[in-house]
Amino acid sequence: MRIWELSLWLAETNSYVVAADGPGGECVLVDAPPDPRAILELLGRNGLRLVALLSTHGHVDHIGGVSSVVRGVAADGSPAVPVHIHDEDRHMLLDPIGTSGAFGGYLAQESLDVRPPERIEGLDDGQVVRGAGLAFTAIHTPGHTRGSVCFRLAVDGEAPMLFSGDHLFAGSIGRTDLPGGSYEALVASMHEKVLPLEDELVVLPGHGRRTTLGHERRTNPFILQMLG
Repeated sequence: MRIWELSLWLAETNSYVVAADGPGGECVLVDAPPDPRAILELLGRNGLRLVALLSTHGHVDHIGGVSSVVRGVAADGSPAVPVHIHDEDRHMLLDPIGTSGAFGGYLAQESLDVRPPERIEGLDDGQVVRGAGLAFTAIHTPGHTRGSVCFRLAVDGEAPMLFSGDHLFAGSIGRTDLPGGSYEALVASMHEKVLPLEDELVVLPGHGRRTTLGHERRTNPFILQMLG
């Protein structure tokens, strides 16, 4: 398996391209920041065919490039790529400018395609999204937004992985002071959905470096406070 990681746009948002067979095959994209050119260039350079796009949540730095990417890969006549997002955050994907406050002006200036993607599919807690020979399990983790989702990926011969979006970071947790955020909900999600997972779980966050759940359980001050 091969994972390409891109850190994009103003907020240096992580976007992950995951391919079971490496270059030349199908792939899944986790989050599409408002820098679609970099994503499309990576796909083209590696001969990858995008078959699914997973959105960890609806903030513009994670979904601002969604429509441009899925329409870009469909320009050659390929089928529309399904975009998976939790229903609680769907409204942000439908109206990224109107729901992104001051950042909406940046989207307009960059001439991004902000029309709703052709195929939007909801996510339920525990739902398995399959694509490119991979199976991602959605874990609904409200707190950063109402529809925040982490995606767990297990592949034979590899350490299990968690694409954590803005729920959990190396040394930190997601902010909860934006519309739809709730610290109490984030703490509950962390306790009930994430902390019971295995220590060796590799965490690939929406910003910053990768880590492991075991390391965060031992050292993350926010996690230690929750556990204390």
